[in-house]
Amino acid sequence: MQSYNKDDTKEEYVRVLDYLPYGHPSDTRPVYQKRPVIQAIGEEHLSLLEIVPKKGKKADPYDRLYVGRGLRDVADYVKRRISYDDLTNAAKMELLNVIEEIVKDNEGRFIEFFNKSDSITPRFHHLEIIPGIGKKLMWKIIEERNKSPFTSFKDIEARVTTLYHPEKLIARRIEEEIREDNIKYRTFVKPFVKQTEFKKS
Repeated sequence: MQSYNKDDTKEEYVRVLDYLPYGHPSDTRPVYQKRPVIQAIGEEHLSLLEIVPKKGKKADPYDRLYVGRGLRDVADYVKRRISYDDLTNAAKMELLNVIEEIVKDNEGRFIEFFNKSDSITPRFHHLEIIPGIGKKLMWKIIEERNKSPFTSFKDIEARVTTLYHPEKLIARRIEEEIREDNIKYRTFVKPFVKQTEFKKS
């Protein structure tokens, strides 16, 4: 499982979930005081973020935005990290599909999970946190990776013929870790801790 430190919410790139031209509905300030916000998920740490765009800029779901240090095209600054409950209904509807896109675009990173995961307890293997993977599939995955490491999601499907769309299963687990505060054996997403807004940078 991952270990976390205070810098683990820093993201370089995000994928857009929703664009709110009049700010978040929970913001009770007068409309003239509000700025548009973007709800997005980070590619590296899978943190949910609220981003203030530059004046005159907007974003659409699935857009990839740079939010790291230096020149940014769309993002003005990252306002804060948010929880699943802070997402709009539209963002929640897009979340799983956007996560799946991130997983597919970072295939090697998630293939490592299938190749290197180990037992968590004497009776429970790390592979079993993935929805749809029980003991039988777990042992088949271990048997195949012991022959040679997996190289892609297609390679996993070809060699473990009863495991379909492993990228979708990984995405479902990530969504669960984002959605559920008290999930056991958290692996991919740092637990959400409510915080004050980030300083503009």
